[in-house]
Amino acid sequence: MSLLGGIRPPIAALSVLLLTLAALTAFQLGRVGKGTVPPAVLTSQQYFAEDGAVALRASLDESVTDIGRTAALFSAGEPASPDTVLDKLGSVYQKWRGTAVIEIKSGRLEAQRGENLPLAALDPSDLNVSGLAPRMVRLETGETRLLTLALLSWPGRPQQLLVASSSLKVPGVSLGQSRAIAVLDASGQVLDSNGVTSDQERKQLKSFAKSAAQKAKQHPLQAKDPGSGGFNGVSGSLQGDSKSGHRSVAGYAKLAGSAPGVGTDATALGLTVVSFVGVSEERSAVVDSFFWITAAGGLLILGALAVALLVITVQRPLLRLFLESRRIGRGDLNRPVTLPKYGEAARIGAALDRLRRQLLGDSGATAESPRPGRRGRIGTRALLVVCGVLLLVWSAPLLLTLNRAGSSVKVPQTIVNDQRERTDTLADRVRRALNEGHADLTSVASAIDTKTTPAEMTALLERTRAEHPRYESLYVLTPDGTVTARTGGKPHHSAGKAPSRDPVTVVDSGNQPVITEYAQAPGLSGGAVVGELHIDFLNALLKRPGLGEVRVLDAKHRVVGANNGYRAFTKLPDAELNALVTSVNKKTDKDPRADSSLLRRGTLSVAAAAPMSGGGVAQPLGWTVVTWQPAKGLEIAAYTAQNRTVLAGLLGLTGAAACLGWLHIVVVRPLRVLAERAEALADGERRTVVYPTHHDEVGAVTRSLEVIRQQLLEQRKRDAGGTGPTSGRAPASGRN
Repeated sequence: MSLLGGIRPPIAALSVLLLTLAALTAFQLGRVGKGTVPPAVLTSQQYFAEDGAVALRASLDESVTDIGRTAALFSAGEPASPDTVLDKLGSVYQKWRGTAVIEIKSGRLEAQRGENLPLAALDPSDLNVSGLAPRMVRLETGETRLLTLALLSWPGRPQQLLVASSSLKVPGVSLGQSRAIAVLDASGQVLDSNGVTSDQERKQLKSFAKSAAQKAKQHPLQAKDPGSGGFNGVSGSLQGDSKSGHRSVAGYAKLAGSAPGVGTDATALGLTVVSFVGVSEERSAVVDSFFWITAAGGLLILGALAVALLVITVQRPLLRLFLESRRIGRGDLNRPVTLPKYGEAARIGAALDRLRRQLLGDSGATAESPRPGRRGRIGTRALLVVCGVLLLVWSAPLLLTLNRAGSSVKVPQTIVNDQRERTDTLADRVRRALNEGHADLTSVASAIDTKTTPAEMTALLERTRAEHPRYESLYVLTPDGTVTARTGGKPHHSAGKAPSRDPVTVVDSGNQPVITEYAQAPGLSGGAVVGELHIDFLNALLKRPGLGEVRVLDAKHRVVGANNGYRAFTKLPDAELNALVTSVNKKTDKDPRADSSLLRRGTLSVAAAAPMSGGGVAQPLGWTVVTWQPAKGLEIAAYTAQNRTVLAGLLGLTGAAACLGWLHIVVVRPLRVLAERAEALADGERRTVVYPTHHDEVGAVTRSLEVIRQQLLEQRKRDAGGTGPTSGRAPASGRN
């Protein structure tokens, strides 16, 4: 017999599958809402820490690039005094706590602005070994500063070192009312923190820092599930101690580059961001374990009925038919064939009995056509349908009706708060990106005057565009609107139009928004350096997991950017979202609940909106970032129970369809063909060879029928030769 053919393997496979599914339903799928903290809350903390790591890495890398480009611009021009360098640097960028210029050879401090820098920690001779890589220095107060270095060099003058000091606070991250965030070094030591106010929180932060430092040492590919995307570095979530029904939960993320495996100056520091917040513990007994045990018991009962029906009405008759056909083929003709009661097996049994009588010489057995009774007319396919209906009775309610999570599902308040705070962080990130872009243009514009040739302008623009790929095109405009130098794509600026007085403008180019930044060049008497941003640069800032749909709206509530496909300058798809944006922009008091809400518009959704506020050239744009995501995509107990219920129904339906379909293909169809061939053979059709399709029970019966056909042909030849029929038994002319 074939290992995969025959009547036994499909029925055995169906039995094993039903037993496995019953055990899975009772002991695994029922484990819903057992934890005191929903998985969605833990995942949200991980996303929050990733946002902080992305913001910190971008800020540090931007600072390194800015200080290096500033030094390069000064080094390319006429020698400037240290005071001039620091004054110009401070007028363009206001993000460093302190700046200084040091003569490298003597170590003498030439000029300084802002707070006193820990210059004693800088060894000029060490620059030959470690180069100009950023380095962290701990102050006497216990605070940590990041020193960013760049080289100032002019022919015939001693080399100087431009140093900028910055703190390691995560920029632009909205903490809400009860969240804390910290930056750790590779050993787990807290370098800087924000939001930690009590001794209990400091103790909890120390515990989280130790665990996060251990986990951050993993390789990113080993720390994540295979195939998972999103953040390129190591990240995860942690649970702290429980006290009085509250528990601290944290997320951690190690600084990683924007592309997998690509390091930067910031990632080389080995920093990790940890954020944590206190949540209320509650066990979500959405579906009692009794439901799953009852469902497993129901499956066992219905499955046992289906398997018993297959065994009694299909398997046993076919095996009995197999034995009877072998007996007739061997020449044992005295005992009548035991007729099955159902289906094609009954038809084949009746045909076998007629063939037995024909071999005995009963000429009337060919003419008469005894057929099975009414029960015999019930086909095997009908029996399979009955089995399928029995299993569908269990699967269909799980798929369609049971454990449905309606719009009244309770979403943890922490999820709503995180949606608001992450949206606020994203809005600040967009604002900072636009402000940084304008500051870069201002730095370039300060190095251009009437003596700068177009070739020198072009070289400067190309170097800037290479350092900052955010620009689609860079060009220099004269007061009358003439483009004197450019790099990148074709400018969208109208010829002959003077540079805009607005630092940032947005125009519709016909198929996409064009975000254009203007930086006035003092040396060109009304001229400006203009940069047109890649729209993909803006959209890439919005691609953060766990926020759902993200849209950037202009002052007229038109879409100018999104994290996935969109049509530029269209309206929001929902009136409730538009009302949320309106309420946020008109809000006068700082009520954080106005920034987020639960939208019950058919399906429950978590939404938030945040205007771009905080100053800079981007704020007058009046942009708003709005995010929303369906609550059913969150790992909340109600939706988890619904998904697992549907999964159980799908497994039951798929398993039943697979096993019954297997049985139909391997047994039922060949059995129907065999029934027709057996009846034709009993009716006197002797010319067609009966050939088995599969080497199983049906194939064995088919081979026996072929033996009987050959015996009947031999009998006809003997009768034609006048020898007459043998007395009582036909000779066996073949072996089964």
